[in-house]
Amino acid sequence: VQLQASGGGSVQPGGSLRLSCATSGFSLDYYAIGWFRQAPGKEREFVACINWSGGTSDYADSVKGRFAISRDNAKSTLWLQMNSLKAEDTAAYYCAASTRGVCSNDRRRGYDYWGQGTQVTVSS
Repeated sequence: VQLQASGGGSVQPGGSLRLSCATSGFSLDYYAIGWFRQAPGKEREFVACINWSGGTSDYADSVKGRFAISRDNAKSTLWLQMNSLKAEDTAAYYCAASTRGVCSNDRRRGYDYWGQGTQVTVSS
C-alpha cells in the first residue's frame, strides 16, 4: 500500500493550490482517504476526508468553504483543491487511507496507511 502526496509549493495569500494523492498497491474503491497537515512545532491536524464512494466528505472548520476534496477511484487518485490560502495554511500535507471506508478526523486511530508529505507555504 502506497500513497504519495504531491502538488505542494509556495503561493501568496489568496492563491490556490491543488494537491494530489496517488495511490498504488491496493484497490482504492473500498478505502476512505483523509488529508492532514502538520506545521512546525505543532501536532498533525485533520484537514478533510472523503469516504470510499465519494458520497460523504468532512472538513475542518478552518478550511470549510475554501478547500474541496475529491476522488477518482478509476485513476487511483485523490485531490485537495485549496483556494483562498492563508499564511496559517502553511504546513506539510499528508494523505492517509482507511480500510474502514468511512471518513474520520482521528489521526491516531482513523487511518491505516500514510503517505509522505508535500510542503505548502503561503507567504507574501
